[in-house]
Amino acid sequence: MTSVIKVDNIQKVSDGSNIIKKCGSTITLGSCGQTVAIASGATTSGMGRTGTVDWQTGSIKTSTFTAVSGEGYFCNTSGGAFTVNLPAGSAGAIVSVVDYTNTFQTNALTISPNGSEKIGGVAADTTLSTVGQSVTFVYVDGTEGWKNVQDSTSNATGISVLSASVSGSGNTLTTAPCNANIKIATFTGPGNFVVCSVSSIASENTVGYMVLGGGGGNGNDSPPGSYSGGGGAGGYREGRNAPIDNFTASPLVANAPTNALTVSAQSYPITVGAGGTGRTQGSTSIFGSIQGAGGGFGAMDGGGASPASAGTGGSGGGGNFANTSAGAGNTPPTTPSQGNPGGTGVNSPPAYGSGGGGGAGAAGQNGTTSKGGNGGAGVSSSITGSSVARAGGGGGFAVNSGIQGGTGGTGGGGPGYGPAGPTGTPGTANTGGGSGGPNPGAKTNGGSGIVVIRYKFQ
Repeated sequence: MTSVIKVDNIQKVSDGSNIIKKCGSTITLGSCGQTVAIASGATTSGMGRTGTVDWQTGSIKTSTFTAVSGEGYFCNTSGGAFTVNLPAGSAGAIVSVVDYTNTFQTNALTISPNGSEKIGGVAADTTLSTVGQSVTFVYVDGTEGWKNVQDSTSNATGISVLSASVSGSGNTLTTAPCNANIKIATFTGPGNFVVCSVSSIASENTVGYMVLGGGGGNGNDSPPGSYSGGGGAGGYREGRNAPIDNFTASPLVANAPTNALTVSAQSYPITVGAGGTGRTQGSTSIFGSIQGAGGGFGAMDGGGASPASAGTGGSGGGGNFANTSAGAGNTPPTTPSQGNPGGTGVNSPPAYGSGGGGGAGAAGQNGTTSKGGNGGAGVSSSITGSSVARAGGGGGFAVNSGIQGGTGGTGGGGPGYGPAGPTGTPGTANTGGGSGGPNPGAKTNGGSGIVVIRYKFQ
């Protein structure tokens, strides 16, 4: 036989207060001011919700699924965007979602109501596209449907950051003067950019860069003459991760998706192109997949050697009286263009003006019977913390008493020789400037290139 105990109240012996009390159809546990504890390991049912969800830690979501009221989900969109279908709404239903891998900004999570039900009074899907976002929806009624009662975009995490070092003589790693969260790696010679660790925030693993090739050279290896066009500037490549580090870039800064270079934990060899020597093209500068070609050399009459037409390159060399045509720029082609063509030379005895070398910002000017062509202008960028002009073309050589050589393009281009001045000079080091058409019998070198990398480190 089954035993039955029938009571209305159970009270404490010490003071007679109720532990369990029946009042009509309601059973009260404990008395006012007391705490009711559930034994360790025990479970409850029918107690009702308190506005929270049970987080499904054992089932990380990576593809479209239908949510269940009372549950919270960790959604991993690193492999692609997908959809969370909300359940049929009933008053008090609750669903939460959170960005599991901090990738909602790359691959958004879509939240879709059931049938014609609404989210915030609108019968349409909504998308979550903020990194680290977490949202809680509660169903209210048919008028408003699901309401967003909690939206966190603070993304409070234990954050790892991008950490790097540099190697190579003369290369530096400094903090940006106007942004204490940014590091600047400057390579004036060969070395390595070593990424020691990457950030837990994917967007912070893209780095800004400037990669500038060496300027084109000029002149003969044997006297007596040269009569050279100006050397072309080295190819100019620039990108920035604007949402993270929006420094003032040049007009040649690349647009997405090539606006910044994504790095991983490894060592990146850096090549800094040397300026061309004599009748040689400058050398290419390299960082990862980004290359700035060397500038083309200026055309020359030979001076005892075979005449040489203007060279192509990042920017092209200028023509001269024996080879009046100019060298092409943006060779090999890039988008945006890495440089411009040189100017043409003029052959009108007894006066001859060689063309200026092309610059990153403008083509070299044509030579005339009264002046050598000016080198094409370079461009300015604040990637190193202050505005600096680089990649100017070299000025063209001039022949005939009383006329001047071409001026060098702003950004390190060397001026060209003329009987009335100036002296033909090399391009400036680490600007990628083209060399000026040199004095008779001489030769001038292009300016060496440079590589600069910017990244967020804290």
